[in-house]
Amino acid sequence: MRAGVDIGGTFTDLVLSEGGRLSIHKLLSTPTQPERAMLAGLAELVPGGIATLQQVAHGSTVATNAILERKGARAALLTTAGFRDLLFIGRQDRPDLYALHPRIPPPLIPRERCYEVPERLDFRGETLLDLDEAAVDHVLDAVAAQGCDAIAVCFLFSYVNDAHEQRVKQRILARGIVQQGWQVVLSSEVLPEFREYERASTVALEAYVRPVMSRYISLLESRLPPKLPLRVMKSDGGVMRAGRVRQQAIHTALSGPAAGVIGAWHLARAAGWEKIITLDMGGTSTDVALVDEQPVPRPESSIDGLPLRLRMLDIETIGAGGGSIGRVDAGGALRVGPESAGADPGPAVYGRGGTLPTLSDANALLGRLDAEYMLGGALALDLPAGKRALAGLAGQINFSPLETAKGIVDIATVHIDRAIRRVSVARGHDPRDFTLVAFGGAGPLHACEAATRLDIPRVLVPPTPGVLCALGLLLADVAVEFSRSVMQEATDETLASLLDIQDALLGQARAELEREGIAAGDRVFVVSLDMRYQGQAYELSIPYSAAAADDFHAAHERTYGHAMRWRTVEIVSLRVAGRGISEKPEFARQAAQQHIPAPLGQKSSPLGGTINLYKRELLLPGAEFTGEALVFQLDSTIYVPADWAARVDSLGNLLLSRD
Repeated sequence: MRAGVDIGGTFTDLVLSEGGRLSIHKLLSTPTQPERAMLAGLAELVPGGIATLQQVAHGSTVATNAILERKGARAALLTTAGFRDLLFIGRQDRPDLYALHPRIPPPLIPRERCYEVPERLDFRGETLLDLDEAAVDHVLDAVAAQGCDAIAVCFLFSYVNDAHEQRVKQRILARGIVQQGWQVVLSSEVLPEFREYERASTVALEAYVRPVMSRYISLLESRLPPKLPLRVMKSDGGVMRAGRVRQQAIHTALSGPAAGVIGAWHLARAAGWEKIITLDMGGTSTDVALVDEQPVPRPESSIDGLPLRLRMLDIETIGAGGGSIGRVDAGGALRVGPESAGADPGPAVYGRGGTLPTLSDANALLGRLDAEYMLGGALALDLPAGKRALAGLAGQINFSPLETAKGIVDIATVHIDRAIRRVSVARGHDPRDFTLVAFGGAGPLHACEAATRLDIPRVLVPPTPGVLCALGLLLADVAVEFSRSVMQEATDETLASLLDIQDALLGQARAELEREGIAAGDRVFVVSLDMRYQGQAYELSIPYSAAAADDFHAAHERTYGHAMRWRTVEIVSLRVAGRGISEKPEFARQAAQQHIPAPLGQKSSPLGGTINLYKRELLLPGAEFTGEALVFQLDSTIYVPADWAARVDSLGNLLLSRD
């Protein structure tokens, strides 16, 4: 038996795979102690108790929340003399071009904990100024007085030659400034690539979250059976053993949405849909991604405006979820989010003491959430409380509570529309060529209306949409990646000379997959080159081959509409990605027999008309129906507008299309 557990801001979702059969469970998160909900859910879901499990795959928001809430570790940064202000100077970008007072997020490590070390290498890694060990000791005296949990080290050109960084690490440990080796974070290990600011920002992020994640993982491991393998979700769509988190903690940031993309991709591909846009709407946020045949990670992202140069799936996140709070701004306009009621107290309609109007309250007032079926009837809805919350907001804008509820839903749909456009239209994709895969607790409530705005022809709702991120954890492969900077012209001689670097990185990847327990026959490796025209600022990833330069020209033309074949092509980095193919749950097909199911009942819509009511588990493959409807299941509620039709395919997916 294998379990996937995804801890979100509002709910903790669990999926158990046992002999090809899937079981699901969902319970409210415990934000102050996230492991409590996970352990309680496993105890309730697993027959015979947690000790009978063979593996747990886990996705969490601990690292992301530590950064967003500025509750990470107390860290220091050691840099090459003259570069103390690297994190503060940055790239001098304006995050909002037209803002009179742009908000520049402060670095995670304040200036008083940034220290200069006399040393200098040139761009070839040769020593210009040897490391001054007496000066290092003087700096370490100051660091020791600060009482830091982690020390980041980022020297100029250390990605070419890490000797100075390694010497500083040994000196820190020899003096006992920190107790564990993982508390010293070297840029040459975290990100051995050029771009000093992005490397410094990434290593600072790693130092900031590594102690937090280490404590969290240690706590989890202490409460799980001693020999139970624990794997953790990464932001690139793969998983890693818990032990690697102590060296690659920042890889878990923004990883929760990645599990949903992986789950949606596997299910949609099994159903015959290769081009999808994912809509993952939970209690706090909505995550949108585009997959054209397979997920492709991007080389850089940011968290709260802080650059993070790691490979991660290209996911657009907005503050629009079921708990998003409706409010009136200074100009009198109705707004929704990004503030959320979270899990405690949550939306007013949840009956846990919430008083602020949320998107869930709006859906309840519109009749799209039902007290009898919420969480399979386990979560009683307090409809009067939801109406009171909306009435207060309605009074501020001179609307009725019903009009206010409709306005909140419409605004949330516009937010979703814009997010989908950013991952599709803005990047050269026509959303009409894609299938919208809706999941998360609230995604299926809003998918059809968002698809209507964008002319997306169909919506696919998986059999268990509310726990798809947890299912994605069971579908994700083990992923490792190693890279090395090259910074040479793409000649035949250069390409041939990279074979030694490739072999070294392949050796590292094989060793890491072996430590992950992956059999040799289940290992897959991909070697690629980050390439650009000389003088460009950004690269494209090209498969490593003797024809890589020609392949780069073709890829540049596909991506940007033109190629400059007369320009010199530069190889920036060589990259080896290794994947360990994991055992995956099987999705059983059933013969689809076309029929029109009878609804469980009907109810009047507050906006007029009649809503048919269905239970998801009673909709067998081949079932078809039209008209406004609600489909209830344990982990989600699906809203079908009046002009849409529904059909259940052989895998149990609900396919919705314009009637």
